[in-house]
Amino acid sequence: MCKDCGCGEHHHHGHGEGVHAHTGADGKVYYHSHEPAAREVPLEQAILAKNDNTAELNRAFLRGRGTRTFNLISSPGSGKTTLLTKTLEHLKAAGIPTAVIVGDQYGEIDADRMRSTGVPVTQVQVHDSCHLTAQQISAVLETAVPAGTKILFIENVGNLVCPVAFDLGEDEKIALLSTPEGEEKPLKYPGLFTAAKLVLLTKMDIADALGWNKALCIRNIRTTNPEAEILEVSSKTETGFEAWMEYLKHSVKQ
Repeated sequence: MCKDCGCGEHHHHGHGEGVHAHTGADGKVYYHSHEPAAREVPLEQAILAKNDNTAELNRAFLRGRGTRTFNLISSPGSGKTTLLTKTLEHLKAAGIPTAVIVGDQYGEIDADRMRSTGVPVTQVQVHDSCHLTAQQISAVLETAVPAGTKILFIENVGNLVCPVAFDLGEDEKIALLSTPEGEEKPLKYPGLFTAAKLVLLTKMDIADALGWNKALCIRNIRTTNPEAEILEVSSKTETGFEAWMEYLKHSVKQ
């Protein structure tokens, strides 16, 4: 886990020998060391505490603007960008001001796709890291979220593990699970599905062709999170988009 290894954090460690010589009263040379005693550094606690403090500041800023924030987490290729592009078009037509912050290791391919909707989209390149941090969100928040924005989507880096541990200041985590990924993902990666308030089952238009087992998938989600809301959507056919839009509109009213 990134919270354990400290990816994205920069540390410097010095290891001098600390050995000194002195001459005793008998004329002989004696050596001794001033090496400091080894100590255990609670790296996980330090990383998450710093992140969580910034996340709370982000949350206060966003709530102060009346912005509802969703952190979308999934595997690469689950359909986050396509779903968001269609969602932005629907929300724009409904007169709901929206913004997006996109996390990717390199490039702005996904961001450019969503910019075609005319919605403000801000790219954050995380390079060799596998998740966004609250500090990265804080650095762009002022310009990424114009006054009057009602919904902010954060498209996290494609990863089912590391993004879950890092609060970004969102109101909700949303998990996306595409039908090609199979039915067992909630059992293999329970952290995400436990934390998610909503699970979006994506690419439903190809579920039958894949022989995807809906009942098994939902049972696996319920095993990890009995309270999660589950919606089935297809960005290609826009099946399920009416329920998805209602979910977002209701969240804004909260």
